[in-house]
Amino acid sequence: MNKKSWFSRFAKGAAKYAGKPGTFTVALLIIIVWAVSGPFFGFNDTWQLVINTSTTIITFLMVFLIQNSQNSDSVAMHLKLDELIRADKVAHNSLMDLEEMEEEELEKIRDKFESIAAEARKQLRSKRVPTSEFDVEEGC
Repeated sequence: MNKKSWFSRFAKGAAKYAGKPGTFTVALLIIIVWAVSGPFFGFNDTWQLVINTSTTIITFLMVFLIQNSQNSDSVAMHLKLDELIRADKVAHNSLMDLEEMEEEELEKIRDKFESIAAEARKQLRSKRVPTSEFDVEEGC
């Protein structure tokens, strides 16, 4: 069984709930309550400091929680794609660790694939290749 650390479980849960409409609504209500309370506190520096400090702390912590969740999702996605590349006999296994390459190397590979895609579109437009269930529009 896959046993995750408490931080990974917490980060995943926090990221999940942070993006929900209910969480946004709660945050909006807090801001509204803070704004409405302004006249009672005379819009003083402490009143402003409360919201500034609170939002800064929450934002600071959420960055780490969401980044942890995204890192985990990214690793999982790379592993799944690597497995698909590995399993396909005509795919290039050398592409399995692209995320580890330098920018210049990635540019060369992208240029190669862009030229392959351009040639494929050219062949589709000239109807030399079966278009299966779709037609390529002139603007593509």
